[in-house]
Amino acid sequence: MELIIIANLINLSKDQIKDAGLVAGRAFQDDPVTILSFPDENERKEKLRYGFEMIYKYGLHKGKAMATSENLEGIAIWMPPKEVHQTAWSMIRHGGFRAMRKSGLISQFNSMMRSIDVFNYMTPVHKRLAPFDHWYLLSIAVDPEEQGKGYGSLLLREMFKIIDNEKLPIYLETNTEKNVGFYQRHGFEVLEYAIIPKTDIPIWCMLRKIS
Repeated sequence: MELIIIANLINLSKDQIKDAGLVAGRAFQDDPVTILSFPDENERKEKLRYGFEMIYKYGLHKGKAMATSENLEGIAIWMPPKEVHQTAWSMIRHGGFRAMRKSGLISQFNSMMRSIDVFNYMTPVHKRLAPFDHWYLLSIAVDPEEQGKGYGSLLLREMFKIIDNEKLPIYLETNTEKNVGFYQRHGFEVLEYAIIPKTDIPIWCMLRKIS
């Protein structure tokens, strides 16, 4: 497939959040954490988008929310050093109430309880592995129809230009083995691999060191 080369990214706008949520919902249908959160495939297709709307609203307010173009082939949320650790209350304030309302309170509560062990594990590990100033790649999603065209690489490379000027490393987690090689090709190293306790979810914690 021919590689698409695009010069610049755009800032995600508030008006694009709903469409961006749809893109991420499609992109993460087969992700282990979202399957754990919404085991029913039909429910996952219907409701996953609302959780990503919350993440994108949070990213707009606290970090950098970038998209490949107005067509939203791909979106990434980057958190600066002072905002790398999110609290549940902060996330709820930035779209969580809408996610609960749209998903249904019972459905959203059940989803949260199924995945709570994942999120309770991630934060202390993040703090332990990266106790220094760094950027955090909170989320990156490329629409399945646009994957393999270079959009994921574009989202990384363009932000590297900004972050490298600050001489800071970048931390991320992935729960999908196929993504590990992708990140390694862009300079990330695996700091730690584990199976999250009380689940069968794998996690790779990765760092891109200062260039």
